[in-house]
Amino acid sequence: MENSISHPPSFSIAPRLSESKHHPMVARGVHAADRVLGLTGCAALYDRISGVQAPEGFMRALLAKMDVRCEPSRQEIEQIPRKGPLVVVANHPFGGIEGIVLADLLISVRPDLKIMANFMLNRIPQLRGLTIPVDPFNRPGSARSNAGPIRAALRWVEAGGMLLVFPAGEVAHFKLRRWGIADSAWSPSVGLIVRRARAAVLPIFVRGRNGLGFHAAGMIHPRLRTALLARELINKQRRRVDVKIGAPIAFRWTQRYPDDSRRVEYLRWRTLILGCRPSAGIRMPAIVKMPRARKEQPLARPQETDLCRREIERLPFSQRLAQSGDFSVWQAEAGQIPHLLQEIGRLREISFRAASEGTGNPVDLDRFDPHYLHLFVWNEAAAEIVGAYRLGRSDILLSRFGRKGLYTSTLFHTQAQFFKRLGPALELGRSFVRPEYQRSYAPLLLLWKGIGGFIGRHPRYRRLFGPVSISRDYSDLSRRLIATTLLQHSQAKDLALMVRPRRPAKIAPIRIPGCAPSGKTLHLADFKEVCAVIADIEFQKRDVPVLLRHYLNLGGQLLGFNIDRGFGNVMDGLIVVDLLQTDRKTLERYMGEEGVAALMACHGACAEAESPPAAREAQRPHAG
Repeated sequence: MENSISHPPSFSIAPRLSESKHHPMVARGVHAADRVLGLTGCAALYDRISGVQAPEGFMRALLAKMDVRCEPSRQEIEQIPRKGPLVVVANHPFGGIEGIVLADLLISVRPDLKIMANFMLNRIPQLRGLTIPVDPFNRPGSARSNAGPIRAALRWVEAGGMLLVFPAGEVAHFKLRRWGIADSAWSPSVGLIVRRARAAVLPIFVRGRNGLGFHAAGMIHPRLRTALLARELINKQRRRVDVKIGAPIAFRWTQRYPDDSRRVEYLRWRTLILGCRPSAGIRMPAIVKMPRARKEQPLARPQETDLCRREIERLPFSQRLAQSGDFSVWQAEAGQIPHLLQEIGRLREISFRAASEGTGNPVDLDRFDPHYLHLFVWNEAAAEIVGAYRLGRSDILLSRFGRKGLYTSTLFHTQAQFFKRLGPALELGRSFVRPEYQRSYAPLLLLWKGIGGFIGRHPRYRRLFGPVSISRDYSDLSRRLIATTLLQHSQAKDLALMVRPRRPAKIAPIRIPGCAPSGKTLHLADFKEVCAVIADIEFQKRDVPVLLRHYLNLGGQLLGFNIDRGFGNVMDGLIVVDLLQTDRKTLERYMGEEGVAALMACHGACAEAESPPAAREAQRPHAG
């Protein structure tokens, strides 16, 4: 790589006139303009670091001299793929410093970096080995001059390299039509490179904007805006540049878009959504009007340990559904466990309040608990309940109380035909694992082994249904994405016509500042992609609720969403799982081979008639 340090870049609007001895007044005018435009400052800055020739060292020296910091989290940096063809896309708010910051960050992870950047950047000798220069100004002849660089970029990525590109080309500027500052349209050429190289894409959002003078100058003429870029670069001294690195976008998620323009619009959406602050809200109608803060009553006192232990000892051994070391899973009628049920209600309320849910009462018990089965995990060593589920046997409850006997009826209006279609089914709900045990997946696994054990003994229950909650801990945007995607991909639209939420979640189209309405262009392919987007949005990098993921892995289908104002304003999705369409290995994990055999023996004939294996595989959602 050649770095011709003997020919440094010229930082002047008119280099020849600035050095002219024949026209001193003109030279002084050029020098004054260079100072106003920030070019003199750029020259002084370059002179201090011009001796550093290696690109990596030069960028680090530049950022050190400018005292510019960029501090993404370790978790975000770990998301950068270490190998394979990769296109890194970013918005373009400043026009200079973000290129240096991102290049320095990326090259510290992967040395195989090329930057598709403004040809003016290529004038800096130290950066020529990194850049693939393009003309971003959409001038006559720009498309022709950019054909070669695009081919070079494509070859680089096809060979397995990493390419950093700012698809807008121009710097973000004020737009009258949007009445705000936004990137220009992103170039479809980026979509072409991704498609031809079959590359993954890493979105990065750079937060910030240039000064008011920059945008005012652009309103007069775009060239004035460009002339102020050097000044804006100098203005970034002693600043922190905030970036947010998103989850890698798999090629299969971009492959489904029919053309490069739609593909790059999706990439723009995935990048700009990183800039949405969940706590500040997204400028869109809320899912539901928030109620006044609810006054929570003090929690009930814990039940005496000896009373709870004696109730466990009195349960018939046949009601123990699973065992793992000190942990055992039991089923019981409410009348068998009066003290344990009070403790379950207390622990429910504790667990749900920790997730911004709950009733606000001393215990979470209602009129349904006396008639439902209660399944719970007992820790013998600690003599305490670990977690629990509430099971409603629809055939028994409907025959005794009608539809009002099911908790689901408090959230959704259902037609009688709905339960005829389901047949004997288990309504699941009020599940919790107490906070001390939530770091481990084992308690939830044990609860589901208990459910599997119960179904193995009562194989007529081939279907599960019930509400699954998405709490207010998730941003409004995340809840909208989860709801719209799951309803869009649901294979149970016939069942959905038979239910109606009592307080429907008002799910309006998702609008991200700087992007077109997503309803026309956005199609999330599978739930693993939704998980990645939710992790990008949420501050704590969490994805969708673990219980929802679990139901989806079983093949669950969402029928509708309701807002439960009496339970912390959570958004409840009504989900239905047909165990005959669940992967057999997954079933055996919870039910064992004998339990699965009993289920298949009970329903095998009708299962084969209703849905052959290939169809069941095609219908099952991919939860990741």
